[in-house]
Amino acid sequence: MKETRKITLEEIQLPIAGKIRSYEEYIASILHSDNRYVASITDYILSNRGKQLRPLLVLLSAALHGEVADRSYMGASLVEMIHTASLIHDDVVDEAYVRRSAPSVNALWHSRTAVLIGDYIFARTYHVSLQNGGWDMLTEVTRSIHEVCEGELIQTEQTEKLAMTEAIYYDIIYKKTASLLGACAAVGAISVGAPADRVAALRQFGDHLGIAFQIKDDILDYSPMEVTGKPAGGDMRERKITLPLLRLLDQSAPERRRKLVAKLSDVRNSPKNVDYLCKAVLDSDGIAYARQCMTEYRNRALAFLEGYPESDVLRSLHLFADFVLSRDK
Repeated sequence: MKETRKITLEEIQLPIAGKIRSYEEYIASILHSDNRYVASITDYILSNRGKQLRPLLVLLSAALHGEVADRSYMGASLVEMIHTASLIHDDVVDEAYVRRSAPSVNALWHSRTAVLIGDYIFARTYHVSLQNGGWDMLTEVTRSIHEVCEGELIQTEQTEKLAMTEAIYYDIIYKKTASLLGACAAVGAISVGAPADRVAALRQFGDHLGIAFQIKDDILDYSPMEVTGKPAGGDMRERKITLPLLRLLDQSAPERRRKLVAKLSDVRNSPKNVDYLCKAVLDSDGIAYARQCMTEYRNRALAFLEGYPESDVLRSLHLFADFVLSRDK
């Protein structure tokens, strides 16, 4: 697939545009607080939520099986708020003070408050889900949370060992990224009472698309700052071996591989090593190989939609998959 045509989120949202507005009202009601201090933080969070790809996937998955229901808004809010809370906690752990080109919660209210507001969002989301009979959707999402945490732990170990293989890489990105997109697609189907085989197909669609999504992120890490808004080589600065670099390492002779790994192991003391490694990857077939793998997983994802009749919603899911590959940030 050639990444040529620019796909917009508005184009993807078109069949469910009115439902997006209802979802926005629902999620705002979940996070409403009469306390002005808490409300000031949650209002800030609601105004800085990014592209909203995960709730969009929930609503499209629901619409694919019929009319979007109130439970669909609950499911979309569930995945978005859990994702948001995890990012707030990530920023505390990483001591990151910018999120989506704006100050992070911990930058504005300090780490203690950020941890507490993340916990508040988790608790509020679970409470609303359970109060409204969302056991089935909560079960789906908490399974993915377990996977995300395990993936983070495996990656933490790998940044110390620097002994990545493709099998370990795919295990990490399935757990860290793909499992939640799989849950999003499954939750949408569950919310409107889709049969078990359809729920399973949508989960597989999200799982495979989530892998393509993460590979795209790994490719974007080699793009210049003027494109992504972030300096290139961010993963390397954290000693993370992603697919483009892994391809370079696997294709290198033993002596050169040892030199590259030595450069990576010392990036915290020698920042220039990041530039060296980025250039080495860009001079190799690492990016092209990653693009090939990304496209393959996108195609595998779309294969799970083949049993559905043509519709505007199905077209939007195809566009959603294409957007994952064509985005530049």
